[in-house]
Amino acid sequence: MKFFVDTADVNDIRELNDTGLLDGVTTNPSLIKKSGRDFLEVVEEIAGIVDGPVSAETVALDHVTMLKEGRKLAAIADNIAVKVPLTIDGLKTCKALASDGVMVNVTLCFSANQALLAAKAGAAFISPFVGRHDDVGFDGMALIEDIRTIYDNYAFDTEILVASVRHPVHVLEAALIGADVATIPADVIRKLANHPLTDKGLEGFLKDWAATGQKIL
Repeated sequence: MKFFVDTADVNDIRELNDTGLLDGVTTNPSLIKKSGRDFLEVVEEIAGIVDGPVSAETVALDHVTMLKEGRKLAAIADNIAVKVPLTIDGLKTCKALASDGVMVNVTLCFSANQALLAAKAGAAFISPFVGRHDDVGFDGMALIEDIRTIYDNYAFDTEILVASVRHPVHVLEAALIGADVATIPADVIRKLANHPLTDKGLEGFLKDWAATGQKIL
């Protein structure tokens, strides 16, 4: 499963990219607001840090303006994936951009029927929001399972990009289901490496090593 980091913080992106674990980045208007930076400027910087897809979101609601915004964003760098909402205008924009060879990430997906429409419109990625789905009493991971089944039934190329990830268990469940990508907050990516037995084992090894009086360097 690919790991995207869900942030517009370039320091987090650089640090995680250096680990070799990062396959891409997703941003959205809320993350751009949190960064406090100019939207186009920060997207261009991020696209220069990572080799994989960098999702940048349109904000218009009508197809004509959304398409213009999408083309402007796509021109920033070859690895830009234009994000559009899962609306009829968004799907129409997705089809137009995909026909031009632009990667499109269709976002704010909350049903398998919506995901089916996005795949038919040529989306490179579909972003079902599991955490927000859980928040209103639905099972976010059941949604991922339904989408996986539908996409496999028809051999759609659209990648399932699990979004609104809240904790490491979301990542584990997405991987078990067979999601293609999870876009994960930086702090949750770091938590994936944590385990008390790892810490305990390391403490024991270092204690025994110190007792030998030896050095490597």
